[in-house]
Amino acid sequence: MTTVTAERNATLDVVTLGEAMAMFVAAETGDLAAVEHFTKRIAGAELNVAIGLARLGLNVGWVSRVGNDAFGRFTLQQLQKEGINYQQVTVDGHYPTGFQIKSKTNDGTDPIVEYFRKGSAASHLSTVDFDRDYFGAARHLHLSGVAAALSGQSLELSHFAAREMRAMGKTISFDPNLRPVLWSSQQVMIEQLNKLAFAADWVLPGLKEGQILTGQSTPEGIADFYLERGVQAVIIKTGPDGAWFKTAAGDQATVPAIKVSNVVDTVGAGDGFAVGTLSALLEGKTLKQAVQRGNKIGSLAIQAIGDSEGLPTRAALAE
Repeated sequence: MTTVTAERNATLDVVTLGEAMAMFVAAETGDLAAVEHFTKRIAGAELNVAIGLARLGLNVGWVSRVGNDAFGRFTLQQLQKEGINYQQVTVDGHYPTGFQIKSKTNDGTDPIVEYFRKGSAASHLSTVDFDRDYFGAARHLHLSGVAAALSGQSLELSHFAAREMRAMGKTISFDPNLRPVLWSSQQVMIEQLNKLAFAADWVLPGLKEGQILTGQSTPEGIADFYLERGVQAVIIKTGPDGAWFKTAAGDQATVPAIKVSNVVDTVGAGDGFAVGTLSALLEGKTLKQAVQRGNKIGSLAIQAIGDSEGLPTRAALAE
């Protein structure tokens, strides 16, 4: 195994960890079994956020493992193209890079996605992959429930990173990104993801995710569940209605969605929301301004095929 050599930046705005997969997007609608042509892209919840933040000019580090294979090389090429620091990405000669295939829809419904990730290099992430100096060079840690679900040792890394970054005085955000199929049971998923949420400053669940994780039915009930346990702000994605937030100080507001007439690909909308919200908060914007930007980038994300293709540059965001 080798750790990729890349220029290490003196400081990072954000560091995140997770799995990248090659993604093959169908060129035509219909059953994936009948599709003959696909376009190769990159996918991964945490990587989508890293890409979006980097396009907005933030200095982003991404920690993972990829296989010593074509998909692994493709991942590294994309990281370099996007200007993401990949100093702590390990090329693993024993396990492969995962991939997925995604259907094409033309009616705004969620596409079908089939994953081929079992035993992937990224599922072997562990606390060995935590470089204190590298993580400590970042002022913020972003975690997702996807990385936590990959394996027991990847889950351990997520908890370890949260504890260490908290001890170093860094801020932490957490997007639950529920993947029930990757967990041994819903009870284990709820318990472990809530532990990660309690360690975060900002928690960004979808409404249904929050209901599953907290047992609460309303946005305020979900928010209070986390705020009572030390979280500073809870920002809840409420679908077509936009988003709603509440802070530890009691501030709360609804932020209306940006209407989209032509929904192309719904996958990645939540990651786009995270990009907008986190980038604005890290720039010192108010929470309402941050959620407005989250809604805007989320709306852009669903107007392009691919998980990250719709994420804007700083110049495009300003248009």
